[in-house]
Amino acid sequence: MLDFIVRDALSTDMKAVLGLIKELAVFEKEPDAVIIDSDYLIKEGFSTNPSFKIFVAESETEIVGIALFYPRFSTWKGKTLHLEDLIVKENKRGLGIGIALYTQFLKYAFEQKVNRVEWVVLDWNINAIDFYKKSGASVLNDWRTVQMNDKQIKSFVKKQIAFNENL
Repeated sequence: MLDFIVRDALSTDMKAVLGLIKELAVFEKEPDAVIIDSDYLIKEGFSTNPSFKIFVAESETEIVGIALFYPRFSTWKGKTLHLEDLIVKENKRGLGIGIALYTQFLKYAFEQKVNRVEWVVLDWNINAIDFYKKSGASVLNDWRTVQMNDKQIKSFVKKQIAFNENL
């Protein structure tokens, strides 16, 4: 059994957090997708108005897992939280770290009186899907995730500006 604690992240944890984010990107078959660095995580997570909150699992001064989330607002439900990433180091999985982080996140959501928590899971990540279903979560098959990256946003805005200038 691995001894670990779950705690609020510190800015000094962000280098290790970034390592876990990169490990997840490799697992999700997107090894080159991470464009942020630890300084960016510090700036966005530890400013006056942080963009996100993180719980870390720590074992013998090593960060072995994280739950990174942020507030959202639903026009149907009101206050919600979005769990962006629940990550456990590959060589530390199956030791209770994931459920401890997940539990801490859900306890926080309960304390914040949010009306819903949500996240996305890849359809081929059967272990994660089973984990979430066993916890009582609903895995929706009828909603699709829609995204635009920075290039797509820029292209759309440029087209709209050009269109509006031609009116």
